[in-house]
Amino acid sequence: MGADWPGDADMPPDDHPDRRDDQDGTGDHAAHAGNAQAETRTRQEYYADLRVTVSKEESAAARQVTAEEQAAAEEWQEKVTESRWIWSEYQRKWPPAEGSSADRSTGSPGSWHGDGNRLLEVAENSRVEAECDRIATREEERISPALRSVEGQDPDRHLIGFEHRLKGHDRIKEKVCDKMEEFSYSAEEAVSVVSDTIRYTFQYREARYTQGVWSDIERLKGEGFKLHQLKNSWSGEEYKGINSQWIEPDTGQRFEVQFHTRISFEGKQLTHDAYERIRTQQADEFEMMVLKAFQRKVSAEIPIPPGAADISDYSERDVDAR
Repeated sequence: MGADWPGDADMPPDDHPDRRDDQDGTGDHAAHAGNAQAETRTRQEYYADLRVTVSKEESAAARQVTAEEQAAAEEWQEKVTESRWIWSEYQRKWPPAEGSSADRSTGSPGSWHGDGNRLLEVAENSRVEAECDRIATREEERISPALRSVEGQDPDRHLIGFEHRLKGHDRIKEKVCDKMEEFSYSAEEAVSVVSDTIRYTFQYREARYTQGVWSDIERLKGEGFKLHQLKNSWSGEEYKGINSQWIEPDTGQRFEVQFHTRISFEGKQLTHDAYERIRTQQADEFEMMVLKAFQRKVSAEIPIPPGAADISDYSERDVDAR
C-alpha cells in the first residue's frame, strides 16, 4: 500500500454517518445536487485528483525555482565578465613569472627541490614517491569507486573536475616539506596527514544544495568513510563553499570532498591563481592587498543557497575532546 496522502487519516469512510451526503437528507435539494459530483467520487478518485493537483503545484514551484536560478546565473555572468577583466589587469601589472622559481638543478641526483628552501633528500624523496604510488592505488581501487557509487544515487548533482582528483607529486612534496618543518614529522608521517592528496567536488543546483550536502554526507558515511573535519565558508569573505576531510579506515587514507554550486565552483576557479599567489607569500604588501580585494569581490557576488550558511562546522578533534 502506498504512503498516505494529506488528510487520509481524517477522511471518514464512505458509509460513515459523519459524511456530508448523510447529513443533508433534509437540507436544500439544490445544494445537494450541487454536491453530487463530489459525493459520487470514490476515495481512489479523490486521491487521484489530489495527486494531480499537488503535481501541478510542484511543477509550478519548480518552474519558479528554475527561473530564479536562471536570473541569478545571468546576473553572475555579467559580474564575472567584469571580474575576469580585473584579473587581466592584475596580470598586466604583475605578469606571471617565467617558469618556476624553484632551482631543481641544485642538490644530489634523486633529491627534490621546491620553491624557497623546500628540499627532500634522495632517501626522503624516494619514500614520498612510493607513498604517492600507494595513494594512487587506494584512490583507484577503493575511494573513487565509492564516490562514483554515491554520485549515482542522486541525478540532480554530479562530481565535477573528476580528472583532477589526484594532486600532483610536486604539490604533495611541497606540503610534505612544510609539515616536516612545522611538526618534525618523517616523510611518511607528513604524507599521511596531507588531507587533499585525493580530492573530489560535488556540484549542486542552488535550490537543492543544502539538502544535497546533508544527504551526501550520510551517503559517504554509509560507504564506510569517517568524517574528520567539515569547514563551512559560505559566510566567508574570500571563498564560498564547504570543504570536508574524510578518512578511509582500513588504510588511514585521507581525502577531501568539496561541496559547491555551479557559480561557487566558477568563483573558486576564477580566484585560484590569486589564492596560490597569496599562499606562497611572495607578493609584497600592496600586491597582497590587491589579491585579497579581488577574492572578496568575486566571493561577494556568489549567491548563497538557502540554508547553506546554517550547516555547522565539524571537527573530530572537538568531538574527541568532549
